[in-house]
This record gives sequence, C-alpha cells and structure tokens, in this order.
Amino acid sequence: MFWVGKAANDVHRIKIHQGKIATLNVEAVVSCYSQSGALERLAVASGDGLVPLRIGDVHVVAEAVEVTSRILIEAIGPRWRGGDYQEEQQLASCYSKAMDVAKQYNVRSIAFTPISCGPLGFPANRATNVAIQQIKLGLGRNPLIESVIFCCFDPVTTALYRSRLGK
Repeated sequence: MFWVGKAANDVHRIKIHQGKIATLNVEAVVSCYSQSGALERLAVASGDGLVPLRIGDVHVVAEAVEVTSRILIEAIGPRWRGGDYQEEQQLASCYSKAMDVAKQYNVRSIAFTPISCGPLGFPANRATNVAIQQIKLGLGRNPLIESVIFCCFDPVTTALYRSRLGK
C-alpha cells in the first residue's frame, strides 16, 4: 500500500514532450536499437571479453554524445509478435535497466523515446502502460532523478501518455 502511494507521488517528476529528443536538455537519452537482423552482432565489453546483448537489455553507447545530453543509452526493444513471446516483460526490462543505468551514472534528467513502438510494431497502448509502470518503479528506487521525459513523435502517442498520466 505504501509503495503505491509513493509511486503516485512521483508522477510530478514525469513529463511529456512532443518533438525531437535532440532538442531536450537532459543528462541521458534512451532510444531503441531497431536495426532488425543485427541483434546477434551486438555485444558489450566486460571483464570476460564481449558479452552479447539480448532483447530487454540496455547499454551505454557513448558519453557526451551531444551538447544537450551526457550519455546515450540504447535499449534492445522487443519486436511485437502478438504478445505471446514475453514482449511486455522484455519491454519492461528495457525501461527498468535504463533507469538502473541512470542511477549508476547519477543522472538527474532522462528522456525516453517510445521503445519498440513504430517499426518494431509494439502497440502504443500496451507499450505506454509498461513504460509508465516501470518509470514509476524506477523513480521509487532513485530519488536523485528529478525529471523523466517521455518524448513522443506524434500527437496520438502524446495524447495517450497524457491521458494515462492525467496530464
């Protein structure tokens, strides 16, 4: 019960923006890796050499990539295949892990594009629910984050986020 109340109080830290993510002045940007067929070639360096990335993972692509952001995080979002292949859990993992990276880098502001929507076919209605739930949970784990921005490309997705957040 307490957790639900706390998560509800974190909604003031969530904002919605319609437009290009590159115009936002945030410390971190999260975008979806969407080059189909190339996932098996993705790997990140670790102490054990290269570790392959899987759907639901995130990784820091670069630090200081743009004037407006300090780090760029790529999420390996799932392709929608009808909902029977753990797509929602994989999408939730993307948001959760991105929020964990933000905590690791002491990020105070972060912007997300709609992960897996568009070319990967995830229904915006379902993706929005997953995104908001995971961001609320992430904010509960990280009081340092002052602002999370959902950056939407079109008015329909923007309206969907606004209605779900009551904004």
